[in-house]
Amino acid sequence: MSLAQRLDAVRARIARAAEAAGRAPSDVELVAVSKRHPLSSIRQAYAAGQRVFGENYVQEWVAKADALAEELPGLRWHFVGHLQRNKARPLVERGAWLETLDSPKLVRALARHVVDSPISVSIQVNVAREPQKSGVLPEALPELVDVVRGEPRLQLEGLMTVPPAQVDPHMARPHFAQLAELARVHGLPSLSMGMSADLELAIAEGATHVRVGTAIFGPRPA
Repeated sequence: MSLAQRLDAVRARIARAAEAAGRAPSDVELVAVSKRHPLSSIRQAYAAGQRVFGENYVQEWVAKADALAEELPGLRWHFVGHLQRNKARPLVERGAWLETLDSPKLVRALARHVVDSPISVSIQVNVAREPQKSGVLPEALPELVDVVRGEPRLQLEGLMTVPPAQVDPHMARPHFAQLAELARVHGLPSLSMGMSADLELAIAEGATHVRVGTAIFGPRPA
């Protein structure tokens, strides 16, 4: 299949999953994760109607964002990788939505560079308590929510998680359910969860954003 056909197939999966959950397909936004894929792939997805893209690495993303800013109007970027504090400035300057906020120190680093409108952020929660992954633990979430809400230069949109890699995608569902409950407790509307293998399960648990790379762009180049 062409990239446009794969993109259409993912959109159809989202629509079916939303309808099965009694939700409107428009309630779920697709973030096309283009990390390590060339500009040509982003151009193809854009030509097929995709406007929201996700990247994991600051240097790679900055190069792409700057190269495409004038060529492809209306692009919106979500940064979905771990962000080091010393790389906060380029993210703020380009207006990306940071999905992986995980510490008060990063809150302060971001806020220092905001000049005009607040930037959108989501807090990454390590619901599975995996030591190798970023994200705040569930019991530390209330404190971080308070810190972000106390910073007027940041707009707290919701929560994000990356569940453990599993052979059976259904193993991720309890983690999605836990994130949804945490969002409900804190009154947060956005839930970024679900990827190529498990987006249907995430949508069933209330995902408002799904991050899909491989099913759209194919395997990542080495």
